[in-house]
Amino acid sequence: MIINTGQRTDIPAFYAKWLAGRLREGFVCVRNPFDPRQVSRYRLDPSVVDVIGFCTKNPAPMFHYMDLLSPYGQYWYVTITPYGRDIEPHVPDKHKILEDFKRLSDMVGINCVGWRYDPIFTDSRYTKEYHLKAFSQMARTLEGYTETVVISFIDIYDKVFRNFPEAREVEKEDRLDLGRKLIEIAAGCGMTVKPCAEGDELAPYGADCRGCMTVDVYERAIGKRLTVPARKPAREGCACYLACDIGAYDTCMHLCRYCYANNDPLLVRENAGRHDPASPFLVGGYREDDIIHDVPQQSWIDHQISLFDLL
Repeated sequence: MIINTGQRTDIPAFYAKWLAGRLREGFVCVRNPFDPRQVSRYRLDPSVVDVIGFCTKNPAPMFHYMDLLSPYGQYWYVTITPYGRDIEPHVPDKHKILEDFKRLSDMVGINCVGWRYDPIFTDSRYTKEYHLKAFSQMARTLEGYTETVVISFIDIYDKVFRNFPEAREVEKEDRLDLGRKLIEIAAGCGMTVKPCAEGDELAPYGADCRGCMTVDVYERAIGKRLTVPARKPAREGCACYLACDIGAYDTCMHLCRYCYANNDPLLVRENAGRHDPASPFLVGGYREDDIIHDVPQQSWIDHQISLFDLL
């Protein structure tokens, strides 16, 4: 099976010690965000967990615990954007993240790490020209360390509007123009652009519009075929295989203004104060009315066929 860590928060950046403890103890508990009494308990055991998927803006805190991750398949997306502290107030220096990306790629392999340059928005400061210059510089730095870069254009969800009311969606003409030029730059650095939930409007320019965290991405990372159960899309237009996320909403302390996983910065700080690195839960602990469900788990690897035998 696949365990995800990055749809609700940034675990490597802020909760690496907690995840290391969960890997040592061999299980993790996750509250249902819509019915907190319902608790899913997952085994963290490489005999049943084939891949762990990460999405982070700062992988470095997890470097201390890579030995605990080594028995598992891994795929990492590292988000590196050109925004300043006016938009991403607590994201580390981008030059450091670029160097950490390269170090991570050397650790896990080029097939196990991708770059996310998203979400893209434009305004008087972050113009199309600004994006093209920044993307080009970053792509040249990461050349040879990844073959994938994911892009998306900002969606104004309710959460985004509350925390970033001046943000505006990028018009189609600008999406196509900027997307085409980013694809050209990426190709020159040995990277394929994968738009995230953007339909197939960039396919004519060379983008791979099949999704960004898809089963084939995991398969390529581990070099084996996966026979996975059917899943409903996480959202309209999304082809990614996203399930079994062990994070929690309103816990990411990057506090990026465009974030869709945080409702309220005050709640984020409150939840951070309730975090116990020794707890099975990311936030808080067991409650008297908990209804604990041990999730059935099994390996999805097809041991009869190696992925590379089919290439």
